[in-house]
Amino acid sequence: MLTGAEEESNNDSLISKESVNKIVPRSKKRRFGPLKVANQIPKSRRLEIEKGLEKSSKLSNKWTRKVGVKTHNFLRKRIKPGEIRTIPFNLLDVKIGDSWPINVTVLHGVRPGPIVTLLGAIHGDELVGPLALTYLSGPNFLGEGNALDPSMMSGTVRIISVLNLPGYRRQSRYFPDGRDLNRFFPGSYDSNTTSRVAHRIWSKLISGSDYVIDLHAAAKGRTNIPQIRVNLAHSPSNFTARSFGIETILDTKGPRGSLRRTANQEDIACITYEGGGSDEADPESVQVAMYGILNVLRSLRMIPGYPSRPRFRLLATGSDWIRSDQGGLLDVLAPAGSYVEEGEIVATVTDPYDPGTSHDIISPKQGLLISTATSPFVTSGTPIGNLLPVKRGVNTLMDRLDEEGCLIISGSDGDPPWRDDDDIEDISVAGEWSGGSPDAEWGLSNDKMLQEEEDS
Repeated sequence: MLTGAEEESNNDSLISKESVNKIVPRSKKRRFGPLKVANQIPKSRRLEIEKGLEKSSKLSNKWTRKVGVKTHNFLRKRIKPGEIRTIPFNLLDVKIGDSWPINVTVLHGVRPGPIVTLLGAIHGDELVGPLALTYLSGPNFLGEGNALDPSMMSGTVRIISVLNLPGYRRQSRYFPDGRDLNRFFPGSYDSNTTSRVAHRIWSKLISGSDYVIDLHAAAKGRTNIPQIRVNLAHSPSNFTARSFGIETILDTKGPRGSLRRTANQEDIACITYEGGGSDEADPESVQVAMYGILNVLRSLRMIPGYPSRPRFRLLATGSDWIRSDQGGLLDVLAPAGSYVEEGEIVATVTDPYDPGTSHDIISPKQGLLISTATSPFVTSGTPIGNLLPVKRGVNTLMDRLDEEGCLIISGSDGDPPWRDDDDIEDISVAGEWSGGSPDAEWGLSNDKMLQEEEDS
């Protein structure tokens, strides 16, 4: 009978020297392996992404232990290693009138590392971000022995639960001057109100960051499944998006003047998380947001533990729209997150003036609905759903559907098992974003249309 050592020796002899040389140590492959780019992404875009990923995805040497940890200077305050501080910040620098003071919670670790800024409510009526960041700043997650313990942390985390304070107070997406804060970065100190605030946010809160996670929800009249929007050609942003640990990743540079696009232009990693809808506290989207943030911090080796990863990722460069051809009242039968077949009835439209007549809305392709309308009023041409057409990896996707045919998002049902990045199936969704962005076809939100009507 062979001893354990003899049996191991015999097994090793069955492996050729050539094969042994090809084996990559698990830890090395996990931490420093190159990021994959799905071959089915359109060639021109794939070349852009591959060029962007030529830059090293390793963590910077400036964060090694040899450098040592220093006091973190922020907004004229000194935060010592291992300390948590809440620092007030005025969105406007004024002597009279409302300065719109917000709070910034700063966690400074005991070891060197990156600066990560977490943002909620750039749009004041999007509440998933404020809820997720408020929970992370609370006693269940923050402090000694918890997930965010500065005495066990590397680098610095800044948490801003509500960025657009005046919009939040008014339950509006926009600033009091009717402008969208997320279209005015990096801003200007001597321009309109929104641009001045954008300038202060950019220069005081964002420009010193290494990574930014910007939490959003859908605008009025629709809802999104949890998803990440990122410029996959920006290497550190690509890394951050994958580290978040959820299935749906939309490849887009972001609108002009958006925080994400401006940050990438300054080589700051930035991703946008979308989940739920405005004026609502979507519990699943809140939970997934918290899960994803902790995943990113683990991937950056800022907090202890291994990041969780999904079974697959949908890497999308475009989508198809499902529209109503008739007008009336909408009844959505396939909610956001549903996997639908080609020819399936996803909604119906009825007319109160003609109760005996109804119209079925049919899915033109098979795929995943990443966003659906919540407003019941439709006219001919109104979009009712944004569909990612899935041609490959269908069986993998269907394995993660619940009893109602909706995708179970990683993090919504607890941590998935640890898996190597090479074990994740990248499912590409080729195409283009109609109108230039995933949201362009939805049109203007209701409050913006009202504002434009008042201005006209």
